[in-house]
Amino acid sequence: MDTLRARLRKVIQQEMAQDPAHDVLHLDRVWAQAHRIALDEGDVNLRVLMAAAYLHDLVNLPKDHPDRKKASTLSAQKAEPILAKLDYSDAEIRAAQHAIMAHSYSAGIEPKSTEAFILRDSDRLDALGAVGIARTFMVAGQMDRPLADPEDPFAAGRALDDQLWSIDHWHLKLLQLPGEMVTRKGRKIARKRARLMLAYLKQLAKEMDTDLPNHWSNLLK
Repeated sequence: MDTLRARLRKVIQQEMAQDPAHDVLHLDRVWAQAHRIALDEGDVNLRVLMAAAYLHDLVNLPKDHPDRKKASTLSAQKAEPILAKLDYSDAEIRAAQHAIMAHSYSAGIEPKSTEAFILRDSDRLDALGAVGIARTFMVAGQMDRPLADPEDPFAAGRALDDQLWSIDHWHLKLLQLPGEMVTRKGRKIARKRARLMLAYLKQLAKEMDTDLPNHWSNLLK
């Protein structure tokens, strides 16, 4: 497995257009988390899971790209010849492709295998916690998206809009993720990381001389 991981890492460094939020370190974290969850779940094909973890962002389109929903399917297609060269069987390639396609939040493809559920949970966990905070702002910077509405930063009296304000994305998506986790360990870790993010938001609100509205804290109840 160590040799296979090294070969996969080499491939993605050559093939993947990396950005600060979707680099090899992101893939390393996703694989490490997926491996931990797999050991907790049991009966998982680790070769398939490792392949999917390292190749799931082969085609990484910006969040505001019109074809963003197709990125995971394009990644799965691009993964096929790579995995064939790495001596994966046809069945393993199909399994890895399904996990890659189903990991995406925007694609809306339902996972149908344990490996797919684990990859989806693991990728979403990397959007939470301390790393998730850092990645949120890296992506927002790339998209030139402001931190918050200067008049109502935490949407106390306005509709949330994460196409305009970076912090709104936390409410509309990120803090919703713990409730969407499928694996037992994924749910436990997600809730812990989301609580850290909520503590950060409370401090951020304090430094902005305002209060965090209750509808933020209620997301984790």
